[in-house]
Amino acid sequence: MTAALGFAIVGAVWFVYEQSIGAQEDRNRFLKAEIAKLVKEIDEIKEVKEKINALLARKQVIETLQADRVQTVYLLDELVRQMPEGVFLKSVKQKGPGIELIGYAQSNARVSTLMRNIESSPWLANPNLVEIKAATLGKMRISEFNLKLAMKRPAAPDAKDAAKDAAKAAAAAKKG
Repeated sequence: MTAALGFAIVGAVWFVYEQSIGAQEDRNRFLKAEIAKLVKEIDEIKEVKEKINALLARKQVIETLQADRVQTVYLLDELVRQMPEGVFLKSVKQKGPGIELIGYAQSNARVSTLMRNIESSPWLANPNLVEIKAATLGKMRISEFNLKLAMKRPAAPDAKDAAKDAAKAAAAAKKG
């Protein structure tokens, strides 16, 4: 009887342990399945983030091109405004923000005036005289110059300022 009782106790303990192990294995399988789902979702999130970053990069390129679209017009307009009397341009070359001017001036002082005008310009900056030399054009003695400068990029409006302007416009629309 003692032996039977011992076997019954051992059998009961073994049964309880088997049940615990089975329950734990079920929980482990459930957790592994959930982890697999989460890993799949994480991969999808990574793909979406990559697509978002690619779209943001494209948007930035488009915004840059949009901003640069009118830059040539501003450049030519500003050159006309800043050009002193007695200075004539032979060539204007633009590479990115850098601009190279080659031209003729009646004197070196006219080139200096041009450089001062460029420094005070809202669109042009950093005039750098590369070369100035005496030349003869027809029967006139003139100065031929090579000048490098940079085009300033207009400041983009601040997001907060844009939001304030939009709020003011909405308030004005409500009143009107």
